[in-house]
Amino acid sequence: MQPIETERLRLRNFREHDAEALFAYLEAPVASCFLSLALSDMEAARADATKRSKDDEQIAVCLKATDLMIGDLFAHREEDTVSVGWNFNPAYFGMGYALEAARALFSDLFGVAQVRRIYAYAEDHNLPSQRLCERLGMRQEGLFVEYVSFKNDEAGKPIYENTMQYAILRWEWEAARTQ
Repeated sequence: MQPIETERLRLRNFREHDAEALFAYLEAPVASCFLSLALSDMEAARADATKRSKDDEQIAVCLKATDLMIGDLFAHREEDTVSVGWNFNPAYFGMGYALEAARALFSDLFGVAQVRRIYAYAEDHNLPSQRLCERLGMRQEGLFVEYVSFKNDEAGKPIYENTMQYAILRWEWEAARTQ
């Protein structure tokens, strides 16, 4: 991918040296939807960073001044539609980085890649992700009841989570930018 720069951030392909920063937030993922990505040690983090470095759909979010990776985005293309998501190091929560990064990605996807629609999923208990979707101008399109399970209870039974789907169309994004 071509790097994308904002006032404070650089969105770029992963690099092998991102392993330590990746391990910092995937050793114990905060959001349950990322539990399957948990990394057991630095060796696993190096392998994951290397794998991600070969995939343009996995995007490292770095501080522009230092190139320190503080989180990541994904953008999975499905013809004229893109599924997006975000995962950030909790040490950088509440600073507006996720919003800044996602806005830059959306601008690139709608403006350069000319996608028609972007959508994201957020579990019903993940209020920060829901707020981010709303601040990006996305609308809630649906609620999937007991949609997915990321973990089991003590008896080994799946714990199902309710998942919301948010989306925005290119014309909606463009209209919001001209107001």
